[in-house]
Amino acid sequence: MTHETLLALIGFAVAASITPGPNNMMVFASTVNFGFLRTLPHMAGVVAGFVLLMAAVGGGLGAVITAFPALLLVAKVAGALYLLWIAWKIGTTRKFASTGEASGRPLSFLQAVAFQWVNPKAWIMSLTAMSVYTDPGNYVFSVALVAGIFGLVTIPSISVWGGFGSGLRDWLSHGNRLKWFNIAMAVVLVASLWPMLR
Repeated sequence: MTHETLLALIGFAVAASITPGPNNMMVFASTVNFGFLRTLPHMAGVVAGFVLLMAAVGGGLGAVITAFPALLLVAKVAGALYLLWIAWKIGTTRKFASTGEASGRPLSFLQAVAFQWVNPKAWIMSLTAMSVYTDPGNYVFSVALVAGIFGLVTIPSISVWGGFGSGLRDWLSHGNRLKWFNIAMAVVLVASLWPMLR
């Protein structure tokens, strides 16, 4: 991989990882409602799940999806339904969850890993990155490199969104601010589906 291609890959990874999407919006809302520390397993699951998805796409799953586009449609529909459910949960939350509250907890590490497999944005990013930035002459290494760069770039990108959410906790604790924030986040999460489901 040339230096120019590597820089282009890093630029694509940064742009794709830091822009609003289901993962960033869910982490943002989670850190507002549960705090940064309680959301760390969710964040780690996003990174691990996305790297695994990219490696699988590079390892041959991308070719299967290209040959059978209906599989991508199934993943998009499953992801959309799950996101609608998450949006409903966020939109109906009216108070900060305490650590002992059974009904109020962030996504676990494994739930966040599993979500990547039905996340439409993750699929689109994986398919694009693996088709554009891998080198047929050194394929296995380039798949590992692309997945690794995305994993490394996703850590600070998702942490920025988590930091924003954590920073807003105190301000949102007054009056009905949390209620309206959660409703707005639910709407944004649903809206994030539109470009991916077209």
